[in-house]
Amino acid sequence: MGAVPVYRWRLAPDGLATRRQLRAVGLRPGGQDVAAQVERPRRRREPLVAYLYRVEQAKPVRPMTPAKWAALAKANAARRVCPECQRDAGYVIPPTLGMCSPCAFPEEQRAA
Repeated sequence: MGAVPVYRWRLAPDGLATRRQLRAVGLRPGGQDVAAQVERPRRRREPLVAYLYRVEQAKPVRPMTPAKWAALAKANAARRVCPECQRDAGYVIPPTLGMCSPCAFPEEQRAA
């Protein structure tokens, strides 16, 4: 990456933006190298770092194709299926439980 300019928090010049800032206006870095970085100091820890890209070199975000929408819907549906009872839970299964609530907390434990 080489030596890039480092700016303090909120002191970066105009024309530079983070990935999130680019995405908010419908742009992406588009393969360009990091132009600069911003550092936000923190007490007793290393500073937070955000990489900046040139807005004029940014490219538009690629639109979602029907195949991408279908793949996303399939992945989200898979997150709702309980691996124990194989039913759609109606919500995304929490990774901490790894199964739906009825399987994780059967009636015997609730009554006790």
